[in-house]
Amino acid sequence: MSDGLRVTYDREYAHVQDQVLKLGELVDQAIALSLKCLQERDQELAQQVIDDDEAVNELRFHIEEECLALIATQQPTASDLRAVIAAMNIITDIERMGDHAAGIAKTVIKMGDEPLLKPLIDIPKMTALARKMLKASLKAFIDRDAASARRVAKQDDEIDALYRAIFDELVEIMSHKPDAVERATYLLWCAHNLERIGDRVTNIAERAIFMSTGDMKELNV
Repeated sequence: MSDGLRVTYDREYAHVQDQVLKLGELVDQAIALSLKCLQERDQELAQQVIDDDEAVNELRFHIEEECLALIATQQPTASDLRAVIAAMNIITDIERMGDHAAGIAKTVIKMGDEPLLKPLIDIPKMTALARKMLKASLKAFIDRDAASARRVAKQDDEIDALYRAIFDELVEIMSHKPDAVERATYLLWCAHNLERIGDRVTNIAERAIFMSTGDMKELNV
């Protein structure tokens, strides 16, 4: 790549990175608000989370278009091409995390005025960990830090353990209180969405490793 093309590529790829971080911030906010609307049973806020997901979708497609234009006009090779491809895959996972946040909000609306079955303890822990992992995975992507990406992926075990604890507790409640099945199921849906967010973050970690090392393999199998 000539010096002129190098400068142009670096400038345009830096803009892609900025947009990826912006997308991550939008989804991080959506995850935080989805928990808030669940805790407070705020259906108006839940609808806002659902409506705001459209902005996430639009930004994801805009970044994808930028990546395709970068490939077409700058013709990156080797590590540069891996970086652009990684970005394209990462924005897909971030966008789907937004879908999971919206899924929690939709559950809040389905719940209506019914009181929560039990105090929320592990779901807020899952939310905090998922948000922490999302930020760390994006930093690993920007820094091309494979070691940090592996550490982030490892944290998904904690999210999975929290999800299993929630699942087991709610199944136990349902076995003794058949009239609580519907309310227990709502909480299971919320926890499952958070568990899937953890899986999506692991995907980002995999792409960060691929970008920096060229090694593409599935983690946490």
